[in-house]
Amino acid sequence: MRSMRRGTKEMDVILMRYFEAEGASLDAAALDQYEALLEEGDTDLYAWISGQTPPPERHAEAVAAIQALLPSTE
Repeated sequence: MRSMRRGTKEMDVILMRYFEAEGASLDAAALDQYEALLEEGDTDLYAWISGQTPPPERHAEAVAAIQALLPSTE
């Protein structure tokens, strides 16, 4: 539910799709990283996931996993 009720529709869609695709396969460490990522604000999350700004090192792995599932804009 935390992936779908973020506050901004963009992050609701991105995180909901990511968790539906990958949530069941996350190990305990990856799930902890994802939960920590959910504590961040939507503005920061969107900037990191969209590549506008680099994520902090503590969130780099989780952000990269989410980015890997986004459609390419190339």
